[in-house]
Amino acid sequence: MADKFDVIVIGAGPGGYVAAIRAAQLGLKTACVEKWVNKEGKTVHGGTCLNVGCIPSKALLESSHKFVEARDHFEEIGIDMEAPTPNIAKMLEFKEKVIAKNVGGISALFKANGVTAIDGTGKVTGSKEVEVTDHDGKATTYEADNIVVAAGSVPVEIPPTPLTDDLIVDSAGALEFQEAPKRLGVIGAGVIGLELGSVWSRLGSEVTILEAMDDFLPMVDKTIAKDAQKLFKKQGLDIKLGARVTGSEVKDNEVVVKYADAKGEQEITFDKLIVCVGRRPYTKGVIGEGVGVELDERGFISVDDQCRTNVPSVYAIGDCVRGLMLAHKASEEGVMVADIIAGHKAEMNYDAIPSVIYTAPEVAWVGMTEEEAKSAGIKVETGSFPFSANGRALANNAPDGQVKIVADAETDRILGVHILGQHAGELIAQGVIAMEFGSSAEDLALTCYAHPSTSEAVHEAALAVGGHAIHMANRKKRK
Repeated sequence: MADKFDVIVIGAGPGGYVAAIRAAQLGLKTACVEKWVNKEGKTVHGGTCLNVGCIPSKALLESSHKFVEARDHFEEIGIDMEAPTPNIAKMLEFKEKVIAKNVGGISALFKANGVTAIDGTGKVTGSKEVEVTDHDGKATTYEADNIVVAAGSVPVEIPPTPLTDDLIVDSAGALEFQEAPKRLGVIGAGVIGLELGSVWSRLGSEVTILEAMDDFLPMVDKTIAKDAQKLFKKQGLDIKLGARVTGSEVKDNEVVVKYADAKGEQEITFDKLIVCVGRRPYTKGVIGEGVGVELDERGFISVDDQCRTNVPSVYAIGDCVRGLMLAHKASEEGVMVADIIAGHKAEMNYDAIPSVIYTAPEVAWVGMTEEEAKSAGIKVETGSFPFSANGRALANNAPDGQVKIVADAETDRILGVHILGQHAGELIAQGVIAMEFGSSAEDLALTCYAHPSTSEAVHEAALAVGGHAIHMANRKKRK
């Protein structure tokens, strides 16, 4: 038996590394196990998010967006320049630099907080026991009073489109294209599909997105989703709804995809195909036989509201448990679990977790949609305000989108905030804070906002709930 710890965390992604740092800050002897190895054969922290997910995709989204801004919009705001061209090799180089800085930052934080980093694959072999197999195949057993499983998730593969070399890829492979494919297919019009489709569309690809569902972004408020669909279509994304992929064939360095829609069997040819149909928990092999930790039929580890499994002293967080598969949700669960292990009272408000799609414009939301609230039998009042009536948005040359607030008609309590627009991912924090503190729409309406700022659109939407918007005509009677 090797060293004993108060806490061992399996996985150094956004959930695991945050849990480990928090536990160490609270005085607990903590270790974090990570198996991820980079191209140079070195163990790196950060998991999917930092290495092949959130961070690298945002680097390419930002680079490609700035290219389109320079090409299509600089002249509108008085900047004359020769036609810019994208340098994809340099964009990929920038992406790698961003990854390296973030990964290096976590390693430094481990050292600063006294977290022991253990390289290898972790496996729970007992209620207080973790076996780690290093990259050479040597197994070492560690003892811990508490174990936190933060093993994350992996992309879902579907039988009709098995991953094939560099032609049919998952979301990680889509970040490695050395040039923009002329004809790019994307299976799945969810968050990842829209983001990756946007990147390569901006860089010159003809992008077709095949979505099996009939509704576009069904988890988003219908008003916002409808406006977003129009904007994405205008940008060149060909989104085919109700298109169920039935098969594929690779021939002559192309991918022929078969799908069925309302018109019957269809066929379309691409130069590259990205499969973005969701993610599944990575739990196979993480829990040893006989440990007794319960998993559901989909492979998620069963936990309570405070991320406890059915086995005392074993916790699980992030993508491998129920709920939204979001990095920030995993991080907050990591903080909560570390606090509980240290003997503090802690809980998490799962009703106030924001979601963001980092397209241009961005789509962000928190809480209930108008449709969800009405389905729950709640009488609602809504207020909306367009960015086209916001002075700062116009000065930014970013008039697309709107802010929508959903409030309880009886109590005025904010139930949801939904934003389509420039920097929606930053603006949504106002809605999260408001909901965390149980704010009413009137609370936001009575708040003084800086002028000029795009955040004023949130203020005006709150005013509009009661029919008091200042910078647009109100559609309802004032209360």
